[in-house]
Amino acid sequence: MYLIRPPKVYRWLFKKAIFRRNPDEKKVYLTFDDGPHPEVTPVVMEILESHGIKATFFVLGKNALEHPELIEQLKDKGHAIGNHGMHHLNGWTSSTSNYVADAMAGKAVAQSTFFRPPYGKLTLSQYSTLSQTETIVFWDVISGDFDPKISPETVVSNVLKYVRNGSIITMHDSKKAMNSLFGSMNEIITSLKEEGYDFGVLQGSNEPQY
Repeated sequence: MYLIRPPKVYRWLFKKAIFRRNPDEKKVYLTFDDGPHPEVTPVVMEILESHGIKATFFVLGKNALEHPELIEQLKDKGHAIGNHGMHHLNGWTSSTSNYVADAMAGKAVAQSTFFRPPYGKLTLSQYSTLSQTETIVFWDVISGDFDPKISPETVVSNVLKYVRNGSIITMHDSKKAMNSLFGSMNEIITSLKEEGYDFGVLQGSNEPQY
C-alpha cells in the first residue's frame, strides 16, 4: 500500500525536506525516478519536448553509469538531474552508514545535492545525517505508475485528483512503469495545461519549503 500524498507526519518529522513548492503559484513539477533506462527515458524526453516542458530526473547511480549518454541528453535538453542513490536502498532496512554511503555514491554520479529517498523510506538518523549537506526531496503527489495492478487511467486520475499549486509529482522512467507511464503522460500534461498550470524544474535549495 502507498499513499498518493505523503502522510502529514512526514512533514513534521522531516522539516527541512521539500514536498511542495510555492502554493501561491500555479506551477507543478514533474519528476521521474529510477532511470535512466534506454527504452523508457528517450520516450519520456520526446513526450516532454512535444509539450515544450522540462522535468527533474532523480537518477539511480548504477543506471547513470551504464547509460551516461542519456544523462548528457537530459542535460542538453534542459532537464534537471537529482540523486536517487546508487542502488535504490530501502532506508527502513538499511543501516545509517550503508544508506548514507549509497546516497553519497549516487551523488558523485548525479552531481546533485537534491536527494530523493528510494520508496520514500528514510529513518530519522539517515535524515539527520543527509540533511546536513543534501536537500531531501519527497513529493506532494505520487502517480502510482509503478504499480502493475492499476491502469494508466488510474494513474491519470491519481494525479489530477490530488494536484494543487506547487505540487511535486512523481513518476518513474523505469521498465516496470513503462506501460502505465506511456499510457498516462500525455493526458496528464495536457489536462494540467488546460487547468492553467505551468511546469518547472527543481533547483535552488534556498527556496522556501512547504
